[in-house]
Amino acid sequence: MSNTFQLSFEQDPNFNYSPESIEDLSEYEKYELSFHPERPKYLDYLSIFENVNSCFETDKFGNCLIQTHRAELFGIPVMLVGQQSGPSSNYKNMRKAMMDPDQIQKWNHGMPVPASYERAVKAIQLAEEEGRIIIIFIDTPGADPTERSEANGIAWRIGDAIHALADVKVPTISIIINRACSGGAIALTGTDVTLALENSTYLVISPEACSSILFHTRSRANEAAEISQITAREGFTHGIVDELIPEPHGPAHRNRSETFESVKDALKKYVSQFSDFNGNAVYKNRIERWNKMGHWHEIEPNELESFHRPVSRIPKPKSNGYIKRHQKCYDENGKHFYDPVSFSELEKENFVCEKCGHRYVRPSAWDYIQWLVDENSFTEHEATKFIADKDILGFPGYVKKLKETRHKTGLVSAMITGDGTILGRDVVLCTTDFGFLGGSFCMSTGEKVWRAAHIAIDKKVPMIFQACGGGARMHEGCSSMVSIPKAQLAISRVERAGLPVVTLITDPTLGGVAIGIGSRGQRLFEYNAGHIGFTGKRVIEQYTGKKTSPGFQTVNWLKDHGHADEIVHPKDFRKKIFSIIGK
Repeated sequence: MSNTFQLSFEQDPNFNYSPESIEDLSEYEKYELSFHPERPKYLDYLSIFENVNSCFETDKFGNCLIQTHRAELFGIPVMLVGQQSGPSSNYKNMRKAMMDPDQIQKWNHGMPVPASYERAVKAIQLAEEEGRIIIIFIDTPGADPTERSEANGIAWRIGDAIHALADVKVPTISIIINRACSGGAIALTGTDVTLALENSTYLVISPEACSSILFHTRSRANEAAEISQITAREGFTHGIVDELIPEPHGPAHRNRSETFESVKDALKKYVSQFSDFNGNAVYKNRIERWNKMGHWHEIEPNELESFHRPVSRIPKPKSNGYIKRHQKCYDENGKHFYDPVSFSELEKENFVCEKCGHRYVRPSAWDYIQWLVDENSFTEHEATKFIADKDILGFPGYVKKLKETRHKTGLVSAMITGDGTILGRDVVLCTTDFGFLGGSFCMSTGEKVWRAAHIAIDKKVPMIFQACGGGARMHEGCSSMVSIPKAQLAISRVERAGLPVVTLITDPTLGGVAIGIGSRGQRLFEYNAGHIGFTGKRVIEQYTGKKTSPGFQTVNWLKDHGHADEIVHPKDFRKKIFSIIGK
């Protein structure tokens, strides 16, 4: 057994680990470098701290994937939260451990589970109690994509972690040491400062998965990586990484001690700066930081007028009160149905077929506006109506797709915000349209939530969300994902002002949408909704090689697992929300 591991490009005699050699690598090779099995992991970095003591240890599955320690740095108390992606950075020891099925299960390919994030939240809360600066080490391929994690509410647990970092009254620092991928990473990078080792990566989706979506094959992963701009250096360029930490004399796995010193030097500046902190000042500075986060542009009024209009997706029945039946309508016994469907009966089931479970329509944002607020009471916010999505990556076909989608949906972007009333009670309402690129969470979404929250606070009225969407938008790279903590902080500001927040979970609410606005406020779940959780059903089945349970990620399945206490039919939306927000 070899004691070291070499990537294919490391075996090239012309590769010498110099900055020039690394720069010449393809984007995908840089991605591979960022999670080289010998790159130091969280536990290795404990050596730069003093008086290190573990806390919240249990034998619960997932405990090792996010570990927490009290410690000191230069005599200053800190709380360490670290994603530990494997048992060891020693290749020989790692290989030995991975021959043991129990160890394989224990380490779960470096993917945190709900209990992992629960441990992180406890550490964040303890840090506030004890006045410790929080330092978080990020190293993960993503959160656990299994039905077990969905059943244990992984979307809500990740949301809890983002919420905890938004609210905590002590300074927070995150350091991307290796690979920071998807929601598993964004759970803990919504901090006051984000640092990254220069050979690390920060990405919304793996190159393989991006390739599958863009090109319908995983074989073009390098091309997908180039498009997505996933390196820490590119993250710095886009403003989602505050500072790059040098890896002196070559990458961390070949120059460990120099890298440790480099990380320590970088931390010294920020820990010293934060050592004499004030909780109120910390929160104020956090607001100022996130106010600047993101990229968008504002379209001209004449361009807006060319497409902006209410669009409904509710079907219109024929004169006999029926609509055409779904072509593949089979019941559980395989019987095929051809007869038209009664519109009134379908409406009672919230447009879900009682025979086969097919959803006939996903209502538009404007449809939800009609259901949620009093008739003719909605007025779109001038502060948000012109905010449009920005193509910061030069993503192939994105600009064209945006233009087409605007004319199709009548919307500038996936979210629309405005003022309205619910049974006479003034509210700020934010709705999302699945028809706009799958309702995906993006930079414009984060900014619209931010501005709408400010309006709610200024007017002293409740804030109502209708959550819908398939996750963070890959066309904007990791910047779309970083907008999720921004939205969470905006919602925290509303709650701190003593104002109610209510979130209606609709079909679908997945990934970045679920962990963002979907995890906040008092949650209501739309009757007969499905596709609610963190990872989509198809991805889970591909990953596990197993079919998911009957009714998986439907509101009834979620209720059975303790995650959907309040299920509400559209006809009852206003009445139910009014009972929460009061007069």
